[in-house]
Amino acid sequence: MNTELNWFKSTYSAGDGGECVGVASAPHAVLVRDSKDVTRPHLSISPTRWAHFVRYAAEG
Repeated sequence: MNTELNWFKSTYSAGDGGECVGVASAPHAVLVRDSKDVTRPHLSISPTRWAHFVRYAAEG
């Protein structure tokens, strides 16, 4: 089984050292991390909660 995750950085990231978020999809969770310091732990969020967050963020 391949346990390597494919992390994606926000398209809003300018690459100039600003605040950046990386996201990866796992079988039962969405993982979120600071893309500037990938050695730090990531957050694990249920797909349902992630969908609620994305919907909320899109409204703002």
